[in-house]
Amino acid sequence: MTDASMQGKVCLVTGSSSGIGKVTARELARMGATVVLVCRSRTKGEATQAEIKQATGNSQIDLIVADLSSLAEVRRVAEEFQQKHASLHILINNAGAASTERKLTPDGFETTFALNYLSPVLLTELLLETLKASSPARIVNVSSMNHRSGAINFADLQGEKQYNLWKAYGQSKLALILFTYELASQLRDTNVTVNALHPGVIASDFGQGLGSFLRFGWKLITPFLLTVEQGAQTTLYLATSPEVEGMSGRYYSNRKEVRSSRLSYDDQLRSRLGEVTQKLLRVEPGHLDKPQALAES
Repeated sequence: MTDASMQGKVCLVTGSSSGIGKVTARELARMGATVVLVCRSRTKGEATQAEIKQATGNSQIDLIVADLSSLAEVRRVAEEFQQKHASLHILINNAGAASTERKLTPDGFETTFALNYLSPVLLTELLLETLKASSPARIVNVSSMNHRSGAINFADLQGEKQYNLWKAYGQSKLALILFTYELASQLRDTNVTVNALHPGVIASDFGQGLGSFLRFGWKLITPFLLTVEQGAQTTLYLATSPEVEGMSGRYYSNRKEVRSSRLSYDDQLRSRLGEVTQKLLRVEPGHLDKPQALAES
């Protein structure tokens, strides 16, 4: 079950102009929460903001427009949020994507890795003190069952030597779960929890980012996939349900705790990824000549 009232709670949802992010934001608003949308497109973001206000009767819907593949934009999101809101009770790292071709962000990172992993790590880090000050608070990371086929390739973390859509996607989602478990350990003595989830295979806009052949295949299976309404349920459960209060460092699917992949419990892998990640995030903009070299260090 979900909490029938989120009155007085402040929630931030990334990737909230469509798909399960939009449904998640709408339902949190329906419960009475103040919801901050983070959307890449101003047009889609403003339309979603207006739609949620009308559908829920909740006027406390804010919008921050940002491209989260850029670390500078992630930093701006945190700054804009903290300028307007003193509290943050629920952080939902929902934004994500997969690219059929290797593309680089403004910082020089491979896009799938940056958007699905580096971005939520940095945003969480920047908002962590606000979450602690607002506790009890929850962090919800939207991962994927595809993490089970993922591996952390430190020798080619950015896909510079060889890029494959599913390997890149699986790696990024595994990395997000490893981060979830590491952060849960660090937050053990606080009243802030962090969990990850697989939302199900959703009939959403995900297929739009695929090549023509894969997009055709996606259309064929779409009638058999979960709706975005169904796909948002585990996110909402982790964000609001009293049943998971105090639960942290866990992985959920279909609103139930399940085991994640064997690699996700590798403490040495988790530690090494954390060290590499901090080096990548600490590089000043304009000085990121070789992310690959940092990853191999």
